[in-house]
Amino acid sequence: MILFPAIDLKDGKCVRLVKGDMAKATVYSESPSEQARAFMEIGFPWLHVVDLDGAVAGKTENAEALDAILLRVGGKMKVQVGGGIRDRAAIERWLDKDVARVILGTAALRNPELVREAARAHPKKIAVGIDARGGKVAVEGWAETSDTTALDLARLFEDAGVTAIVYTDIDRDGVLTGANWEATIALADAVSIPIIASGGLASMADIERMTKPDAAKLEGAITGRALYDGRIDPKEALALLREKAG
Repeated sequence: MILFPAIDLKDGKCVRLVKGDMAKATVYSESPSEQARAFMEIGFPWLHVVDLDGAVAGKTENAEALDAILLRVGGKMKVQVGGGIRDRAAIERWLDKDVARVILGTAALRNPELVREAARAHPKKIAVGIDARGGKVAVEGWAETSDTTALDLARLFEDAGVTAIVYTDIDRDGVLTGANWEATIALADAVSIPIIASGGLASMADIERMTKPDAAKLEGAITGRALYDGRIDPKEALALLREKAG
């Protein structure tokens, strides 16, 4: 079970949003690369990075900050990157920089064949981001909500070679009310692709919840605001997950 610390990039800074609202950004670090280094030194094996500006613009907007992160922790942490990656050139560019995984969100809904092609070309390197509001998939940096359900989109990629699905409950994201474990585990039950929970992790109770038998099918969970605010103790969380796994 992997606990992924999150770095969300806006205007070159490390921020957290509330329910994806770009107007409600709290800056947690002026130096995302230093934040990445801090996570590395704590002992996190993976890092989850999202280019929030890129997700809205449809192209990478925080390349300098992303490059600095990769320079700082590359080879020492596995980094998965999402936000504004919508064509093969962008996918190849980040994989060439030794990103462990590229996450495709809007592209997964708008151009599913791109996901399939990339997954075939880069085994175990392509993940799908499914962000849901009221059970329906939201795209374009969560600015638009489609008529497609999260489950329908997930099923579209069965046997496509996708390495994981990052499932975010937008209504829980950044509000510290606890993850939507019921919906996340239900999705994991419905598809064979490993699921990563995202949105709402609020306390050590959520870390405890990750260790329950019905959550064992999940690959892990992403934590953001609760980690920055000190509601989740990173060393305690990692120790608990190691203990339960052992």
